[in-house]
Amino acid sequence: MNLSSWEQKFESKISSIATADDPAHDLLHFKRVVQTAKKLCALEKARFEIVVPAAWLHDFVIVPKDSPLRSQASKLSALGAVDFLEGIQYPTEFLADIAHAIEGHSFSANIEVKTIEAQIVQDADRLDGLGAIGIARCFATAGLLKRPFYSDQDPFCESRTPDDSQFTVDHFFKKLFKTAETLKTPAGIAEGHHRVAVMKAYLSSFSDELN
Repeated sequence: MNLSSWEQKFESKISSIATADDPAHDLLHFKRVVQTAKKLCALEKARFEIVVPAAWLHDFVIVPKDSPLRSQASKLSALGAVDFLEGIQYPTEFLADIAHAIEGHSFSANIEVKTIEAQIVQDADRLDGLGAIGIARCFATAGLLKRPFYSDQDPFCESRTPDDSQFTVDHFFKKLFKTAETLKTPAGIAEGHHRVAVMKAYLSSFSDELN
C-alpha cells in the first residue's frame, strides 16, 4: 500500500485544523509526531497503514488544556478521524485499529493501549512533550494560559505538591517526568530517557540562574 498519496490528504486536512494560535499543537507538532511514529514503526515492525494515519490525525479535535472536555479529546478525535477517513475512502479494515490508536494516545484519557500500533502512536505523541521541544511546548502553553514560570517560594516543588494549574515548572513534576515512565516501546523508552536527561539539565541551569 502506497501511503504517500494518502499522507497528502492527511496533512491537508490537519493543516486546516492546527493553527498558529497554539504553538504546542500547530502543524509542526503533527509532523514531528508522524516522523517519530514512523521511526518507531520501522523498529517495531508494526503496520504503517495504521500508525501513519493515526499519527497524522491523533489530535483531530483539539481541546484546550484547561477545558472540562479535555479528558474526552482523544475519543472525539477518534470519532472525527474515522468519519474523515471514511469520507476519503481509506481502507475500512484499518479503521478500528486507527480509532483505538487515536483514542489511546491521550494521557488524560488513561486508556490501555492494546496494539503495538497504538503503543507507537502514544509514545510518539508523548515524546514530543519531552526534551528540548517539550520544554518549548510547555512554556508556549503557559503563555497562552498566562501562567507564571515558577513559584517564588519553592520553584522545584521540594516541599510542596506540584500544581501546574498555578506554575509552569510544576508541570515537569506533575506530568512530564511521569509521562516518560509510561512509554511502551523499547525505542520509545530509550529516547524518553535521553529527553528526560535534557529536561533535568535544563532545570539545573534554571536553578543556577535563580541563586
